[in-house]
Amino acid sequence: MLAYLFVVFAVAVRFMPHPMAFAPVTAALLFFGARAPRRRMWIPVLLLAASDVVLTRWVYSFPVTWDHYVTWAWYASMLWLGSNLRENARPLRLIGAALTGSVSFFLVSNFAVWAVWRDMYPMTFRGLLTCYEAGLPFFRRAVESDLFFTAAMFTTPVFLAALSRWLHRSTDDHIAAA
Repeated sequence: MLAYLFVVFAVAVRFMPHPMAFAPVTAALLFFGARAPRRRMWIPVLLLAASDVVLTRWVYSFPVTWDHYVTWAWYASMLWLGSNLRENARPLRLIGAALTGSVSFFLVSNFAVWAVWRDMYPMTFRGLLTCYEAGLPFFRRAVESDLFFTAAMFTTPVFLAALSRWLHRSTDDHIAAA
């Protein structure tokens, strides 16, 4: 259930005011990949793609272009990466997955922007580097948010299990005292 809640949270945050590039999308996809049934992996891709279309067309008034397909493929790749955490979600692997998400999104999305929005950057190697340079402030925030939200989401079940044990123990102690 948490996997679905985290995806809904990630979609909702996209519609709320939030700090530039500080969003739980990568973490929600990694968590869903690690914890949800594989036959349901289409759900977060569909929800995030639908939110992309709504935001792009009706909030920002831009056309939906093929660079969106690149982003949607990236969503699927993050689910796949998360599925590799299913059996072994140790801290170092979680950090590696979160950083892989940040770096891969930076590289793929900026390349797609450079390739699609031809009037923004020259179609040269220097134009591509300029596009990546323009994305650096977003990248820093993305790394911060991916690490933060990945840690928060993957520790939530541990915290809830400890809380449940503590509450169960408190109830048992109270019953024994009566």
